[in-house]
Amino acid sequence: MTRCWQLLIGLIVLVGWASGAQAFTLETVKQRDLLNCGVTAGVRGFATADETGRWQGLDVDICRAVAAAVLGDAEKVKFVALPQQAQLTALLSGTVDMLSAMTPWTLTIDSSMGLLVTGISFYDGQSFLVKKRLGVKSALELDGATICLPDGRRRQDHLNDFFREHELRFTSTGFDTLELATRELVNGRCEVITDSRSRLYSLRLLLEHGDEYLVLPEVISREPHGPIVRQGDDGWFAIVRWVLFTLLTAEEYGLRSDTIDTVATDADPRVQDFIGQTGNFHKGLGLDARWAYRIINQVGNYAEIFERTVGHQSTIGMDRGLNALWNRGGLHYAPPMR
Repeated sequence: MTRCWQLLIGLIVLVGWASGAQAFTLETVKQRDLLNCGVTAGVRGFATADETGRWQGLDVDICRAVAAAVLGDAEKVKFVALPQQAQLTALLSGTVDMLSAMTPWTLTIDSSMGLLVTGISFYDGQSFLVKKRLGVKSALELDGATICLPDGRRRQDHLNDFFREHELRFTSTGFDTLELATRELVNGRCEVITDSRSRLYSLRLLLEHGDEYLVLPEVISREPHGPIVRQGDDGWFAIVRWVLFTLLTAEEYGLRSDTIDTVATDADPRVQDFIGQTGNFHKGLGLDARWAYRIINQVGNYAEIFERTVGHQSTIGMDRGLNALWNRGGLHYAPPMR
């Protein structure tokens, strides 16, 4: 019995120490003068390293925005490429300070894993990639289609629901990986492949004749993802959350990386607060007055990030869709910065 109590006390002390350690992420990052940010590597438009080793992508730029706010320099980031099954463990263990990866926001993450999603950086969901020669423009035209299905049951359930709702028939074949499913699509074993919209757009670029394929407009599931931090550090949670909100607010205000230096005399008090000329809301985050200005100056607003990484200025060419601002037909919405 004594030994059991010793083990229990030791576990309590260890948990308490871990919780205390988590409470100082901001200080740890500042002392290190470097942000360790976990990303999902190899997904075009979200996190890839170019031939010079420089990381690019929407998730990558979220990390850079946090570094600009906290460390004053968007380049002070170490990107840690993590397979999806290792991402949450890496964050919990302290290997990374935050995740900006393609892990969907679920109840389990927030409730039983010791983690918190700070907000949504990309509204994703399951869609369909087809060969253009199939002649379809909509998933509603897929009656009788044969579908290659990676990622097993989750994707299957969404397929079943969508086709049942629209009274369509289909046959599907499951595969352990997206690579295997893609091979069968190319070989003609199936006419359609289904996966998250973000991965399908990335996949199309990797195919030898990618221009012969089309991502259909329908999204049949909800899979939003965004920056994730550890529970127990409210200050760090607030910083990462409001960095994301700052990107959205800047777009709504019309503040861009190429114009942010021209608004010092702007009469709008919201803009003056934003660039740090007035206001003191930065104090609650433990940052200096110019933190939001630096984000836009060095990284850009959300629209700039989206367009150059996955939008029409990129090779991916994705429409904003649900990722537009709330007043432009999308779902992105930031609380007031005051």
